[in-house]
Amino acid sequence: LSVDDRYLSDTGGQYLDGTTDITRTVHWGVPTPLQKEAYTRVLMGNIDLSRLVFPPNTAGRTVESFARRALWDVGLNYGHGTGHGIGNFLSVHEWPVGFQSNNVPLTAGMFTSIEPGYYRDGEFGIRIEDVALVVEAQTKKPFLTFEVVSLVPYDRNLIDLSLLSPEQIRYLNAYYETIRAHVGPELQRQQLEEEYHWLQRSTEP
Repeated sequence: LSVDDRYLSDTGGQYLDGTTDITRTVHWGVPTPLQKEAYTRVLMGNIDLSRLVFPPNTAGRTVESFARRALWDVGLNYGHGTGHGIGNFLSVHEWPVGFQSNNVPLTAGMFTSIEPGYYRDGEFGIRIEDVALVVEAQTKKPFLTFEVVSLVPYDRNLIDLSLLSPEQIRYLNAYYETIRAHVGPELQRQQLEEEYHWLQRSTEP
């Protein structure tokens, strides 16, 4: 690895109370303008789908394009599914939840991944994957939305803030506050000061 390369890490683990599947893409040097824009548009798609409010019994395939829209706007796309069900100490890819045509409608209590990406053959790959829980939205009538339960910051070095809408920035800041509230105290409890300070830097507004 070198600081001039982009690094994609698709990680996960199986625990007695659940299964994780999280992907982050990082760049420790100076990304190219294309790399930065592509990453930001993948992040925009991740945010747009994660914050979506939708009616009950909506099929994943109906809302899947929200994760692609920011890429489509500039003629980019990705060739894999946008997400899959996550097992409870079971399969990492668990049917029938997800965003494909053969998946069942989304209902409260389901766990799914949300993972848009972008790839240029022989050059670089980008994917941002979170695990999200389908929950009831705070609406007058019973609608649904997602609660992202993966608590890992995104790479600030790759985000072009000028592309993000005010709503996307507010979502990002609220997500970072959640990470600080849940992960920060645990790092301090374990006396992991270096990791704690990294988390604080990585979740600044």
